[in-house]
Amino acid sequence: MPRHFLTGDELTSDELTALLDRAVELKRDRLASGALDGKSVALIFDRPSTRTRISFEVGVAELGGHPVVLREGEMQLSRGESVRDTALVLSRYVHAIAVRTGPHETIETLASYSDVPVVNMLTAEHHPCQALADLMTIRERFGDLSGLRLAYVGDGNNMAHSLMVLGAKAGMEVVVATPEELAPSEAVVRSVNGAVSVTNDAATAARGADALYTDVWVSMGDEAEAARRRELLGPYRLDESLMAQASDRAVALHCLPAHPGEEITEGVLYGERSAVWDQAENRLHAQKALLELLVSTS
Repeated sequence: MPRHFLTGDELTSDELTALLDRAVELKRDRLASGALDGKSVALIFDRPSTRTRISFEVGVAELGGHPVVLREGEMQLSRGESVRDTALVLSRYVHAIAVRTGPHETIETLASYSDVPVVNMLTAEHHPCQALADLMTIRERFGDLSGLRLAYVGDGNNMAHSLMVLGAKAGMEVVVATPEELAPSEAVVRSVNGAVSVTNDAATAARGADALYTDVWVSMGDEAEAARRRELLGPYRLDESLMAQASDRAVALHCLPAHPGEEITEGVLYGERSAVWDQAENRLHAQKALLELLVSTS
């Protein structure tokens, strides 16, 4: 049976620790693994991408594999071929499938019919590959994740969901600060068995935090309600005053792309406490460790 990675909940806590250990090794020596030697990975992009596209394409190549990049409109999916048929066909050609799309149900359907591992590169509900890179980045700064306080401020979106799922598995205290209208999924909150908390107050979430995290206020697909979102999220800006509420050693995190002056100030994004660019780099190493794990155990 293939192993999939759709939400992050597929990993045990021990597997997550081992995966992060391996990511560190692959960061030290980027060509240390030939796990995909002679293998191909389909990379399907229904949404625009910078970091995801480049980190996955380079990562597959560095593991010795061949990335097959498929953009929106380049497959028969765009002309009505079913997700089920796509999964059945791709499984005959490639050794893994990674998808960046909208509805989470799309990737769930693909995985249910695929004979090879399916990786969620992003859906509207979850962004687990980014969260792996985030945890790797925090661990690089602090040495251990267990007991650290991670505060996420802003839209209770796919990024908030993935940080809750994987942060809880790592033994972190995860606090999400968001307006009630944009609160994270109650189902996701329940799934982590009380390991996270949700508040409407950004300062409360940030108090004593070891890492402060934010994301864009207007994601792809949210443009029609951009003005309303900016009004709701104004009190959740990651700025210098919010950083002052955190631990003296706290780092600032953002999954990018960023809009300085909106969800984060320029001073925080480019300041000495920013770990944002390490996050971006670590997408490559964490995803290589993930692909290595999935292919070797499927």
